[in-house]
Amino acid sequence: MMAKFPTMLCSFFCLLLFCFINPSASHPLCTDLRAPTTAKKPLSFCPYNGTVCCDSSKDLQLQKKFAGMNISDSACASAVKSILCAACDQFSAELFKVKSGPRPIPVLCNTGSKSTPSLSRQQGNDDSFCSSVWDACETIPILNSPFAPSLQTKAGEPQNSTISKLADLWQSKDDFCQAFGGNSSYCFSGEPVKLNSSSGSFPVPNGICLEKVGSGTNYLNMVPHPDGSNRAFFSDQPGKIWLATIPEQDSGQAMGLDESSPFADLTDQVYLDAKFGMMGMAFHPKFAQNGRFFASFNCDKSKSPGCVGRCACNSDVGCDPSKIASQPCQFHTVVAEYSANGTAPNPSLAEKAKPSEMRRIFTLGLPYADSHGGQILFGPEDGYMYVMLGDGGSKGDLYNFAQNKKSLLGKILRLDVDNIPSEQQISDLGLWGNYSVPDDNPYVEEKDVAHEIWALGLRNPWRCSFDAERPNYFLCGDVGQDQYEEVDIITKGGNYGWSNFEGPIPFKPNETAGENTSTTSFDPIFPVLGYNHSEINKEIGSAAISGGFFYRSQTDPCMYGSYLYGDLYAKNMWAGVETPKDSGNFTKTDMAFGCAHDSPLNCTTVPNTHTPLPALGYIFSFAQDNRKDVFILTSTGVYRVVRPSRCGYTCPKEKVAVDSRRPPSPAPAPDTAHRAYSMELILSSLLLLLGYLIILL
Repeated sequence: MMAKFPTMLCSFFCLLLFCFINPSASHPLCTDLRAPTTAKKPLSFCPYNGTVCCDSSKDLQLQKKFAGMNISDSACASAVKSILCAACDQFSAELFKVKSGPRPIPVLCNTGSKSTPSLSRQQGNDDSFCSSVWDACETIPILNSPFAPSLQTKAGEPQNSTISKLADLWQSKDDFCQAFGGNSSYCFSGEPVKLNSSSGSFPVPNGICLEKVGSGTNYLNMVPHPDGSNRAFFSDQPGKIWLATIPEQDSGQAMGLDESSPFADLTDQVYLDAKFGMMGMAFHPKFAQNGRFFASFNCDKSKSPGCVGRCACNSDVGCDPSKIASQPCQFHTVVAEYSANGTAPNPSLAEKAKPSEMRRIFTLGLPYADSHGGQILFGPEDGYMYVMLGDGGSKGDLYNFAQNKKSLLGKILRLDVDNIPSEQQISDLGLWGNYSVPDDNPYVEEKDVAHEIWALGLRNPWRCSFDAERPNYFLCGDVGQDQYEEVDIITKGGNYGWSNFEGPIPFKPNETAGENTSTTSFDPIFPVLGYNHSEINKEIGSAAISGGFFYRSQTDPCMYGSYLYGDLYAKNMWAGVETPKDSGNFTKTDMAFGCAHDSPLNCTTVPNTHTPLPALGYIFSFAQDNRKDVFILTSTGVYRVVRPSRCGYTCPKEKVAVDSRRPPSPAPAPDTAHRAYSMELILSSLLLLLGYLIILL
């Protein structure tokens, strides 16, 4: 797609709508690992309102289950009802500890349990709810009791209708609470979990200090070595991969990377153009043992005999290829597998890899030449591959690919690349390559939909990451069209609204060729962070987000826990601070940033500025190494976040090393430095970097 041009400001009508839409959405998860939704009407049985994990059907089901227990005592009945209704709580995935296996009731708060600081409960932080349940129900008959020992670690119902008392099932209160109680961060106290907005939030940092550690200006990807060492892989758009050594903080050294000796050279397989190239790479979680790694790139079927695959524009999705281009689906998105086996005693020691493709994991013909995403990464807990795909590139998503569950465009896919079906099975299942679909993908039970889909309603996801401390926080930057750039928390089956919404703003395309999706037919998940184009770039009204990372390094303790992200044009970076902690509600802070005076490589500055603002050029990607330090890959080099005091920023928690070489550089003021960012830099570099702009936009 051509680079974004100046756009008009949002209409007054859209601005009014924007004022009434809350751009934040709660991240808590339901027991099916989907995001909670806003109830369309109040629940009649369970006392939960607002964002919940039950609809009216589930509420009625719980009511019938409770009525069938035939509990005669009011105190016991009240306790059991609250326990059953905990399934409707927006934190139910944590309350029921679903990742540890199914269980019939939530973890009951037990004496001595410690709740997370961000949670408070309506019972005065009473952590002995388990004890009160025993006291209320010890001698009360319950039909099909959920407290049977056989159900302690599994969900379900007794096979035969039985009446029992807690005293019949458990020898004592201690035994009962040892089985069903807990002292985890989340436990159930008899009331809906409430958030305490006055505690548990992270402090807002006051600036980002950078040092330049690499001179390479073309890197789109950086991936830490899976062996946990101080090494990382870098790749560029033409298709080369390098293995680099990352220096220690405060060492004064640049990273070790020899561009003349790549780890792998895939350039003869990659179609390189302003809009195409190698978009992503990922290393198998067990790379140190199996040597498997993967590249995501584009190919041209007119130039490469191996560029063969089905077209994303087809009759199944209501798209006629003959109407979209003279050569429909000439270009493809490919995920291919390679190997480092045999090049060293074990893959961890390999400094070179075989450039020949081992297996074609995935191939998708692109209807248009833009907005095709291309990042790949492995889930830290499930080990599955996630593939980020854009909507295909037509302005306004002409064929409604992003909302069509039969299409893979505008989606995040979740694939199993460890269990490969036979060729016959791949054909029978209609798969797009050599992978299988995980059994717990959200749509595997539905017919006539793409079972590969994990999430939908995205325009052009550009840089996603899992939080190193909380893997259920899977955040993606999604590039907008004309108005809004967004950061989304990706959840199972989540629908992020495009093209009914651009971020939180209602969107209506000028024309459509496919079947429209009614806004009332789904529950859109709005961004947790984002920005309007006009908010940051009043001169040309254009913007493109690059998703980032949660900062988990101890280098800048005041930044710890903040989500760092930025805009392509490199005059704006933000820290998203979650308030309260674990709520999924974020507040963004526009960050000042500077370059350390003792940077290993010289940082150039933007001309005509009152304070020394580093000339990053364009931000292509954020990255993170095995130490959890955050890096920024830009058109002027590779930068790393370092101690704030090296730029004159103040962090009371920082342990400052003694450095008498030179005084720290003055910190640039957030507003004046950003406003002074000269358009001369953008204009002078525009031609050179047009290819990167087109990829992102």
